[in-house]
Amino acid sequence: MRRDFTNDVVIHKIKNNIHYLQFRKLLEYPELEHCYTMRLNGIDFRIYENDSILSATYDKICNSTDFVREAIVKPHQTHTDIVEKVENPKQNFSEVDGLITDKRNITLCTTSADCTSLLFYDPVKNVIADVHSGWRGTQKKIAKIATKKMNKEYNCNPEDLICAICPHIRVCHFEVSEDVKDLFYDTFSYMKDIDSMIKKGSSNGKYFVDTTKINIQMLIDAGVKPENILDSGICSVCNKDYFHSYRADKELSGRNGAMIMLK
Repeated sequence: MRRDFTNDVVIHKIKNNIHYLQFRKLLEYPELEHCYTMRLNGIDFRIYENDSILSATYDKICNSTDFVREAIVKPHQTHTDIVEKVENPKQNFSEVDGLITDKRNITLCTTSADCTSLLFYDPVKNVIADVHSGWRGTQKKIAKIATKKMNKEYNCNPEDLICAICPHIRVCHFEVSEDVKDLFYDTFSYMKDIDSMIKKGSSNGKYFVDTTKINIQMLIDAGVKPENILDSGICSVCNKDYFHSYRADKELSGRNGAMIMLK
């Protein structure tokens, strides 16, 4: 029997045999459409030489939600800290890992396979953001950069922002070498609980880094209220049969999609 991922934060939806997650709090806003996809039934946002798989994925998701198929904006992600403003659906973004907009009927989409996807919504200014924060993006503080960009472009108050943390690799599987650990420690040593976020791993020279807690603290430091940070609590590696996972499948891994749109 397939697992139901519904919990206090997310709801596991199935429509037209397509599985995806939605955040309970974001569902309170009828002007908003959003989802985080699952790998079941061929859903894969990976870019192939033949894009028929990606195109079919867009069709399946849009036929099961209110997303506008002709207005999907998906950047070429390269683990940067760059967040850009979207004015129209024909824009192309290269080496960009975050998108923000206040325009209706534009579907923002980022993809991941263990990396952290963050969906932002400001219900006061009616502004959205979609951010891809892999471990490099987290170390570069892209979540903080996104909140600043929303403030700069749309005068969003961080205290009004809602941030949804989608399924991603959790501390139970994010074991890294000492050089990566040092990058995180040097960057976030100012956090009072950093020693609880970085711990020795299963063998010498390995460490477990809790990027979830680091991102949450980063958001709080940026002014986001703790009660407005929605953590799905789901590990993509532990649930590799349901979510694409690079750590589990390596080069054969597909991609999950994080999507959000103002109706």
